[in-house]
Amino acid sequence: MILSELIKAAIKEDMPQGDVTTESLGLLPQQGKAVLKAKEDLVLSGLLPFENTMMIVEPSLKIKWNFEEGQSILKGQNICSLEGDLLQILKAERVALNFLGHLSGIATYTRRFVEAVKGTETKILDTRKTLPGFRDLEKKAVVHGGGVNHRMNLSTAILIKDNHIAVMGGITKAVHRVRENSDLKIEVEVANLEQIKEAIQLKVDRILLDNMNNELLTEARKLIPKSIETEASGNMTLSRVSQVAAIGIDFISVGALTHSAPVADVSLQFEWRK
Repeated sequence: MILSELIKAAIKEDMPQGDVTTESLGLLPQQGKAVLKAKEDLVLSGLLPFENTMMIVEPSLKIKWNFEEGQSILKGQNICSLEGDLLQILKAERVALNFLGHLSGIATYTRRFVEAVKGTETKILDTRKTLPGFRDLEKKAVVHGGGVNHRMNLSTAILIKDNHIAVMGGITKAVHRVRENSDLKIEVEVANLEQIKEAIQLKVDRILLDNMNNELLTEARKLIPKSIETEASGNMTLSRVSQVAAIGIDFISVGALTHSAPVADVSLQFEWRK
């Protein structure tokens, strides 16, 4: 979805007939300043949707950012300052904070996974487990946190999963059929050693080791030649990824980066005239 359309839909959702509380106060425009403050340590993401949300509601807004996306921010630091009609900024506040808090939460959570495998060759990947309409923003947030994007959508890469294998009657049939119809690289999901051996014989480009314990992953790593990339997925927690990385797996995909990241705690503080 185009960002401007997403933002306009979010604003309409929050103010279908305006902000009845603020507007019922009958106040004249209140020119002033506000500060966006971090209430916890975080990694910044979502700058553009935050700013664009504010600008749609308050076109005369002036905003100064103190950090760039991907930078770490400490609790108590000012992320940016805003100057304009505070009543309009107040109307846009929740939608803007929803964007920035959600996306910074993903970036912050991703950074924790990336730090957990620091010093290894392993890369942390995201998945397609994203909010509908938010995929581009969420995957950018993963990158801001130091992670790597997996396929953006079903049109960009081939991943033969268990249901594809089932409908074709086996990995070999599925791979051969795909090669007849596409010259894209092929990744195959496997669940046991027999499937791993079959995928190796087919010389696929990457093998996705799905829901395997560390012992099975170790056996798989010994079997799979370096010419074939390895990816581990399923139950990949912060406490486990360092162990999987130590096995020598090339990629670890973590759905939780986007579907379970806590929202970053940020707040907008207004300087109202006395």
